[in-house]
Amino acid sequence: MAEKDKKGKTPNAIQVFIRETTGELRKVSWPTRPEALRLTGLVLMVMVVVGFLLAGVEAVAGWLLKLLLG
Repeated sequence: MAEKDKKGKTPNAIQVFIRETTGELRKVSWPTRPEALRLTGLVLMVMVVVGFLLAGVEAVAGWLLKLLLG
């Protein structure tokens, strides 16, 4: 059964969600600006590398299909 607030009413589900979410966000260890920039750069570099790898795999697969199918 839902807990009652100070006025004796049961809290709205949206109010409970917002209260719990706010409490959890206060516990988060947010990165500093330099950390965020460094991690963003790392993610972008990984995306570029994976993009090139996928392009290479696609090119080789296309070449093999042309070779096999004539």
